[in-house]
Amino acid sequence: MTTQSQSTRRWWALAVIAAAQFMVIMDTSIIGIALPKMQAELGFTPGNLTWVFNAYVIAFGGLLLLGGRLSDLFGARRVFGAGWLVLAVGSVIAGAAGSVGVELAGRAIQGAGSALIAPSALTLLMMLFGGTPQELTKALAVYGAAAPAGGTAGVFLGGVITEYVSWPWVFYINIPIAVLALIAVPLLMPAAPARKGSIDLAGSVTVTAGLAAAVYAIVQAPEVGWASGQTWGVLAVAAALLAGFVAIQSRRSEPLMRLSIFRAPNLAAANFAQFALAAAWVPMWFFLNLYLQQVLGYSAFPSGAALLPMTTLIMLGMVVLAPKAMQRFGAKPMIVTGLVVLGLGLGIMSLVRPTGNFWVDVLPASLVAAGGMSLAFIPSLGTAISAARPEEGGLASGIVNVSYQVGSALGLAAMTAVAAAFGAGELGDPTALTDGYSAAFLGAGLLALAGAGIAAATLRSPAEDKTPAQV
Repeated sequence: MTTQSQSTRRWWALAVIAAAQFMVIMDTSIIGIALPKMQAELGFTPGNLTWVFNAYVIAFGGLLLLGGRLSDLFGARRVFGAGWLVLAVGSVIAGAAGSVGVELAGRAIQGAGSALIAPSALTLLMMLFGGTPQELTKALAVYGAAAPAGGTAGVFLGGVITEYVSWPWVFYINIPIAVLALIAVPLLMPAAPARKGSIDLAGSVTVTAGLAAAVYAIVQAPEVGWASGQTWGVLAVAAALLAGFVAIQSRRSEPLMRLSIFRAPNLAAANFAQFALAAAWVPMWFFLNLYLQQVLGYSAFPSGAALLPMTTLIMLGMVVLAPKAMQRFGAKPMIVTGLVVLGLGLGIMSLVRPTGNFWVDVLPASLVAAGGMSLAFIPSLGTAISAARPEEGGLASGIVNVSYQVGSALGLAAMTAVAAAFGAGELGDPTALTDGYSAAFLGAGLLALAGAGIAAATLRSPAEDKTPAQV
């Protein structure tokens, strides 16, 4: 195979990897508009309808570390293909479900498939492009841009499919994409031999159960109350399980997660930056959509269209601006600056008015916030996965995905509580809703600024450190 054809194959492989990221994120947003029809046909109560979303998130977040370990042991290509197969099976079950229990089981299986896909996709990306820093930055930019594209596409596709086809097709749409991915995997993805090692079942069970319990407590807290016995009881169980996981890892010769990996320079700091980005960004996206629909009166399609300028700027920023800025300024200044700009954009967004309009209250602030996200996401992601040893690429990828998912869940739950405390529970009252959403935007902005401060204090510059990828 010629050098040119090898290079072409790598970029086609990147397209499949980006499609995986697109699908993982799209599956969290595509169900939103379909939920009312699913509730009517399957018999969901208002209280348990949110579990169509939560079942996916809990399985996804809880199994990510195991997915990363499996990727390291059995080879990223095998696990990537297995993930697509599991996602397709879950999509068939979710689409064909005739009851609440079957629907939630299908969504959980989809989440398990995504937990195999996400860390192995990043590992494959590193295998393909990790040898050339400039190409790696471009590849990460394409991968990162697929996330906001998936989120926005999910809103549009969910509306189109629900209105003009039927709600099961918000799940069935995954099947042809999964089939194409399974065909492409052996043709495009680099093979890696399986390594000897154990799976650490005890560690896998405790960390999966601990993360699942933590996410469960977080997503349920706005409904049952942060001060409730249920919330703190489940959090106590989660803490006990995660403490047990740490104890198991410290004693095993082949742990699921080598604890000393966090001594790798910048790994913990970059993961915290990803956590902070998610904790600020996801609440902004969530409450901005609510502001557009519940206060400004937009229907689903205009609301999705209102997010397009922000999404377009993020994609252009990640693909065009971030690689050049990384080359010139380095990761740390971009991460810190991006978090500050994101916080500034959210601060501006907190000035939304009950009688506002898109051009004054939404567009300027959303573009500033999008600029911040596009500056910080790629440098923090690249730093997090390149700080680990090459043979632990799957583990590093699993950790950074966990950081982002837990940040998303915790940030959204916390800002939901803030919004409710400031009046967002008063449906039909634009002033009260706006007050609540404004408080949530401001709170998310403060999270971003806090993340910027911690990143500035903990990240090391290249002059202070050389990561394993650089030595």
